[in-house]
Amino acid sequence: MATEITDSTAASDWGKADFEAIYNCPDPQRYFTTLQPLEYQIPQHGQAVFRAVTDALQRRRADRPPLGVIDLCCSYGVNAALLNHQLDLSDLYDRYAAHGPGAPQPHQLAEEDRTFFATRRRPDACRVIGLDAAEHAVGYGERVGLLDRGFAENLEHDEPSADLRKALADIDLITVTGGVGYITARTFAHLFDCVSSPPWVAAFVLRTVSYRPVSALLARAGLVTEKLSTRTFRQRRFADGEERRAAFTALAGHGLSTVGKEADGFYHADLYLSRPAADVAALPLSQLFPG
Repeated sequence: MATEITDSTAASDWGKADFEAIYNCPDPQRYFTTLQPLEYQIPQHGQAVFRAVTDALQRRRADRPPLGVIDLCCSYGVNAALLNHQLDLSDLYDRYAAHGPGAPQPHQLAEEDRTFFATRRRPDACRVIGLDAAEHAVGYGERVGLLDRGFAENLEHDEPSADLRKALADIDLITVTGGVGYITARTFAHLFDCVSSPPWVAAFVLRTVSYRPVSALLARAGLVTEKLSTRTFRQRRFADGEERRAAFTALAGHGLSTVGKEADGFYHADLYLSRPAADVAALPLSQLFPG
């Protein structure tokens, strides 16, 4: 399925604090230790949304169990952990951010994690493919069993590998919880060139970032994109005043008010769901996410 790559570039300087050092460590401990004080919470919102979406997809595609999901900007497999296991984000904070000086070494933690997640796996678990440029993080997610397959590839700059193309052929759902801005329509175009039929796309997108280039590309691939209008979702606290000012400037540029949203000190994200028109008609967004 050929899709056109729009002329959009990754936002490498868009006002957010630089946390690059925590995204490609040998294990997730520094990631969670750094983000816990900022009340990073978007994966917890993702758990409820992605479970609702996968439940709906499973009902519509009962002939294809288990569902195939690709999580973009997957890091250590956090979304896969929350989607497929009996735990929540607070359990992951307790596990990775509470060790202090006695923290286990990465190989020891990985061994323990294999058992930890295996004993909590849900019987209706999806097959999750992880995609992220951070090779150590992706590798950890694979080693502990969170990712059925992991690909350390950067589709902003490179074509998908032959192995990734093969893995994506029958995917049902694409998920992302905040990576849009770092990745653009270019990554989505590469993904849609690999699929045999259009998957659903569930994306949490910071309000400081425009989703229009991605939704336009998805429309050309045959998907209707809807934004949940009833609420936004907190991502994390602003790291400092500079980050807050940059966010407010970006939001003003989009003509958006911060009242009741970013004025509370947190980044807020919108939820977008893209589906074929027939699926939109059969299951309105208000029924999928009531309240």
